[in-house]
Amino acid sequence: MEKLTIGIVGFGVIGQRWTACFAHAGHAVRVFDPTERREAAFSETLPALMADLDALKGASSTPGAIRIFPTLAETLEGVDFVQENGPEDLPLKRRLLAEIEGHVGDEVVIASSSSALLVSDMQGECRRPGRIVLGHPFNPAHLMPLVEIVGGKATDPQAIARARAIYEAIGKKPVTLNREVTGHIALRLMGAMWREAIALVRDGVASVEDVDRAFMYGPGAKWTLQGSFISNSLNADGIEDFLRKYGPTYQAIWDTLLDAKLDDETIRAITASTNAAVDGRSQDDLKAAREAGLVGILKTVAERGAL
Repeated sequence: MEKLTIGIVGFGVIGQRWTACFAHAGHAVRVFDPTERREAAFSETLPALMADLDALKGASSTPGAIRIFPTLAETLEGVDFVQENGPEDLPLKRRLLAEIEGHVGDEVVIASSSSALLVSDMQGECRRPGRIVLGHPFNPAHLMPLVEIVGGKATDPQAIARARAIYEAIGKKPVTLNREVTGHIALRLMGAMWREAIALVRDGVASVEDVDRAFMYGPGAKWTLQGSFISNSLNADGIEDFLRKYGPTYQAIWDTLLDAKLDDETIRAITASTNAAVDGRSQDDLKAAREAGLVGILKTVAERGAL
């Protein structure tokens, strides 16, 4: 695997987990963040992040060095790829990407981790907008393989291909969008399902616990291994047979899907039912259980998954 020097700009939760991913894969990582004290916090967090990656991928034989610099110019000296993780603030993001450009070579691709902003809007002040792409990870970003890639109106397709190759080389599972849409792919899928889940709880059809159980122990497990289309195709003689056989049932469901507005009444209902499902467990305990469980699930998907 080609060994690169990666620039990380923005060192919050996402930036720290990107740093662990690239370093675990053997790339040298140079980091900048204007916020003080993040270096100390990262030194405490890094062993756990690397242990998670060791459990998922096996121990790294030659992890890359991680260095944190006081200025953006020093950080980006000699980097081959930049992962930007600044706040979801469009004017700030436009200025930051333009500033990053001033410290890297013309061939260097700059990827933004933005979850809500459009690349076409972010690249507006850049001297070479063709090398700006979205590289949106999925939380927890050091473990979850998904990275969503999309360019803006001025993005060069070669920049998208370069970003995809780099992510694949560190073990990620990138997907490429052919055009920009708000929320990209995964959040739109989650949003559609979660709207119905919230409405079911709000209307008293079922509790948060039972709605989540229905997904976890129903489609969730199968879709995790094989995705929705392949999984459903196995319930009939291929996907066309499934659509023709069960299409009327799904159409009836779609015609009666519920709508959800996050007004105060709905928020109160969801909060009460979620708190009952949590049943006093702490956020830290739930996160630790999630991370440990994900390692086993993702290893199984890597061995048995269809895509």
